[in-house]
Amino acid sequence: MRDVAIISTAQSKHVRAASEVNEVELIQPVIQEAIERSGIGRHDFDFTCSGSSDYLAGQPFSFVMTLDAVAAWPPIAESHVEMDGAWALYEAWVKIQTGQADTALVYSYGKSSPGDLTRVLSRMMDSYYEAPLWPTSIDFAALQARAAIAAGVTSETEMAEIANRSRTSAGSNPLAQLTSSPSVEALLADEYLAEPLRKHDCPPITDGGVAVVLAADDKAREYCSRPAWIRGIDHRMDGHHITMRDLSVAPSIAIAAEKAGVGAGGFDVAELHACFTHQEPIIKAALGLGSDVDVNPSGGALSANPMMAAGLIRLAEVANRIHSGSVTRGVAHATGGHALQHNLVAVLEGEG
Repeated sequence: MRDVAIISTAQSKHVRAASEVNEVELIQPVIQEAIERSGIGRHDFDFTCSGSSDYLAGQPFSFVMTLDAVAAWPPIAESHVEMDGAWALYEAWVKIQTGQADTALVYSYGKSSPGDLTRVLSRMMDSYYEAPLWPTSIDFAALQARAAIAAGVTSETEMAEIANRSRTSAGSNPLAQLTSSPSVEALLADEYLAEPLRKHDCPPITDGGVAVVLAADDKAREYCSRPAWIRGIDHRMDGHHITMRDLSVAPSIAIAAEKAGVGAGGFDVAELHACFTHQEPIIKAALGLGSDVDVNPSGGALSANPMMAAGLIRLAEVANRIHSGSVTRGVAHATGGHALQHNLVAVLEGEG
């Protein structure tokens, strides 16, 4: 296996609605910043991969437009995943492992503000039995939250504490969308959106993007003084039908964690793609994380949740802390689909 590292990252300032820019204009300065930070020339990348969603953009092959932000002439080796950018990073990692590339630019973005996101996301469900009922993504999340509470995995009080902690932590993140929170007592006094979920239990609607640069072996050491090495990475999925699995647990996360080497422990930080408060304890249990691990110091997806980018942001946040020297080892998690259906886990580590 080749040693592959994240050597630079960049994010947009995440906002409720970036109405003044289109997708290309949103992600172009982010890509430019990541490239400049890497020290690699714009036309010197061996591979480029993106993650986005045509459903959000409202047109087929929308990602092709965004290549204008990359500078695709002279011709480049490029690919795209209709998923969160964490899976674009995985594809780039595989490309480097095969020896077909030494460097890669990975980016993802999403503008959720123009449409009704909670209804758009319901189109991911089974088209015969579930989607025709037009449930929202919050409705599906509420089913999982109720199952988790019934199984003793969490409680409404703990969920409010997670929301409070996440958004308070985001106060030190200049790119986060939500950076403060009322008290736990005030949060619990709010009305339900879909019992047992209140507004604070749900992620914000966010427009934003992220870009990262990968490099292998000595290339990584050449361009970065403290690379964030990807020591393990894996992704797995559970059943598509939401009624066919126990929603209070996440076996696909546990399998991905085992394959990625999470069992070795020793983590300083964990960035978990928990879009809803009840999902954090489910993910922590599946990863086997202890109370000594700093979870979502960036504020996580509860503080900024750009669709198709929030998972890749989790890897970027861990990498940033390794680059700065504030941590040595971290775990990042990304998810896609309803109720933690598809999951990716990566272990990142600095040297020394």
